Formats: sequence, structure tokens, C-alpha cells
Amino acid sequence: MTLPDPVALAVPAFIVLVIAEVVIARLRNSASYELRDTTASLLMGLGNFAQGLATAGLLYLVTAWVWQFRLFDIGYTWWAFLAIFLAEDLCYYWFHRLSHEHRIWWAAHVNHHSSQHYNLSTALRQTWTGNLALTWVVWLPLALIGFPPVLIIFEKGVSLIYQFWIHTEQVRRMPRWFEAVFNTPSHHRVHHATNPRYLDRNYAGILIIWDKLFGTFVPEDDAEACRYGIVKNLGTFNPLRIAFHEWAGIVHDVRAAGNWRERLGYVFGPPGWKPDGSGATSEAIRAAWRARASTAGVPSPTRIL
Repeated sequence: MTLPDPVALAVPAFIVLVIAEVVIARLRNSASYELRDTTASLLMGLGNFAQGLATAGLLYLVTAWVWQFRLFDIGYTWWAFLAIFLAEDLCYYWFHRLSHEHRIWWAAHVNHHSSQHYNLSTALRQTWTGNLALTWVVWLPLALIGFPPVLIIFEKGVSLIYQFWIHTEQVRRMPRWFEAVFNTPSHHRVHHATNPRYLDRNYAGILIIWDKLFGTFVPEDDAEACRYGIVKNLGTFNPLRIAFHEWAGIVHDVRAAGNWRERLGYVFGPPGWKPDGSGATSEAIRAAWRARASTAGVPSPTRIL
């Protein structure tokens, strides 16, 4: 069966929506767009498109090879589209979470978080090295279960399209029932924020229910505005540095490591890990924030599900 490429079909809508958001931001005197930042995001998007074309054939062949060992023949029945929607979204959640929890995958993903602005062009700031880092292996179990490779690729495109519109500050809240089930601009602003309260939370693709199920959901608090970027911002709009700075950091740290335990920690440990425990990992940043809040007499923050 042949399915259309949903991303290719959506490109004109992406362009129209970015232009519309720029106009709305100007009318509202919003500083959400900065020319050099937007240009960098667009260049990152073009680089992602190029590396995707270069590796698409290989990834399809690997997925098709796994599919020959499938446990079930799912095919393209109506319920297969519903099942792949749920299964692919769960795979995306774990891919996304692992990309924040392990430095080798964070090196491929960090560029998406490197902008200190949050707008629709940020959605286009995509990885140049994700396929090289083997992040696609998370989706291979779908082929082993029995979902056809074409159906997996189609649903990944649907997920990518959905996630485009949630990269905006111009939409504050969706209806409560929608916010309860789906990923929204409010939920995803939290994900892109570096505030300790928000750091490394809300990994969802389409359905926010996975974060609620696995304990990684934090709602946006109107009393605490999101601060975007990464823990140590780059201060550059150079796409080469955006794409490769964390890989360079890994090489530097591995070379300076004293033993294999340290080398493996720098590669597979959480971002910010240091062998003496002094690193600014997300957990360490949150722990320090909770300690300051406790010292100041502020009630301990709780996660609202």
C-alpha cells in the first residue's frame, strides 16, 4: 500500500502559519521572533531535511528487515491506523525522554532546544545527527510487532505535523478537555523551558497522557514565565556550532577522562554529569531549587497530574 507523505503536504501550511505568527507577534508587540535566530532555525531545518534524504533508504531497509520477523500481520485495516497512532506516540515519548536523559542522544537533540525564543520557526530547528546517533531504533519494535514500515513512516509524519503548531506563545490555553488529553502549546512551552520547575518535563508528542502516566508531567504556571534555551546557552546563531557543539563537548570530556567508567559516564550519563557528582544535571538543578524553596519557607512544590 502507498501512503502520502504528510510532511510534504503540510509544508505550504507551515509557511503560511509562520508568516501569520510573525504578523500577530508584531501586532501584539511580542519579541518572539529575532531574524538571526529564525534564520538559524530555518537552516537547521534544511540540514535535517538533507540528512533525512541521505539516510531514508537505509532506515527503510533496516525497518523492512525487522518487519520480516513480525509477530503479527497487522496490515492496513482501519484499526491498524488507530493502533499505530497510539503505539507510535508511545515510542516517541520514550525516544524524547531518553534524548534528554542520556548525553549521546542529547547531543543529537539539544539543537532543538538551543533557541532562546519560542515560535513556530523553533519547530523547524531539527537535528542533523539524530539518525547517525541511532535514535530511530526506538521505533523498530513497531515493525517487529507487525506494523508495515510504510505505516510507521506515515504516522511519524503525522506526529511531526502535529508538533509544529504547539511551538507558539500566541496560543495560551486550549479547552480543558483538550489540555487534559493532548499536547498543547502550554504543555510544550514547559518542555522548552529551563526553569528548574519545568526542566526536562512534558516529553509528549501528541498525547500528554504518557507524561501523566509515567510521572513527567508539569503544568504551565502563569505565575512563572518560561525561560527558553538550554542550561548553558550558546550565544551564537552559527548552525554548525548549534548542530555539533555537544558532540564536541563529549569528545573533549572523554579525552580528559581518567578511566573507562568516566568515559562511559560522559557519553551515556545524563547531560551535565561529572564523575565527582558536582555536575549540573537536571536532577541536581531541581534538587538545589527545592532546597532553596525549603530554606525560604516556601511550601515544597508538587507535581499536578
